[in-house]
Amino acid sequence: MFKILLLTALVAYACADNIDKDAQVLSFKNDVADPEGNYAYAFETSNGIQQQEAGNTVGVAGQYEYVSPEGEKISISYTADENGFQPSGAHLPTPPPIPEAIVRALEYIAAHPAAP
Repeated sequence: MFKILLLTALVAYACADNIDKDAQVLSFKNDVADPEGNYAYAFETSNGIQQQEAGNTVGVAGQYEYVSPEGEKISISYTADENGFQPSGAHLPTPPPIPEAIVRALEYIAAHPAAP
């Protein structure tokens, strides 16, 4: 266990050189929860990171952006509610299309339910 912890700490230290330690906070807004549980916050930094989120006891909606090490702008929008965390973004992987044979098989199963 100690070896894993030590290895993790070394990797984190090695990666720390890639962090923009001189980034400045350009804007910050924090509306703390009111009696109904509604809250909102937003911030922006000088290295291109932006985030905003608003929510209550029922759910949360938000969005964040940053620039990847390759220079690509990454943007994620998300909601989190009784259906779980649901992110969306152009760079997120999508599942491949369902093969036609599987679609036909599912349609057949739906049209011909099993006898009780």
